[in-house]
Amino acid sequence: MADVNVGLLVRMEALPGKEADVEQFLQSGLALVNEEPDTITWYAIRLGPSTFGIVDTFPDDSGRQTHLSGPVAEALMETVGEIIEEPTIEHVDLIAAKLPG
Repeated sequence: MADVNVGLLVRMEALPGKEADVEQFLQSGLALVNEEPDTITWYAIRLGPSTFGIVDTFPDDSGRQTHLSGPVAEALMETVGEIIEEPTIEHVDLIAAKLPG
């Protein structure tokens, strides 16, 4: 398993009545992320009734930048104004991680 050193924390708010659409969008994103070798972990999460998020990790900033310019990020930005408000994307440095062996 590759080391993980950096990540992204993305928060997004569904537009009123679009919560199911956001959930479906996030579920469909998994197939795209599975094609990214430098995306080590990827989680689509629900933080509240209309608040969602993505947490993903990468071995280095190059992998993170590749992800940010890839099809998942592009698809996410295309949903702004349709099913979500403008997302908050934070670059994070990882301090410790437990990964499957």
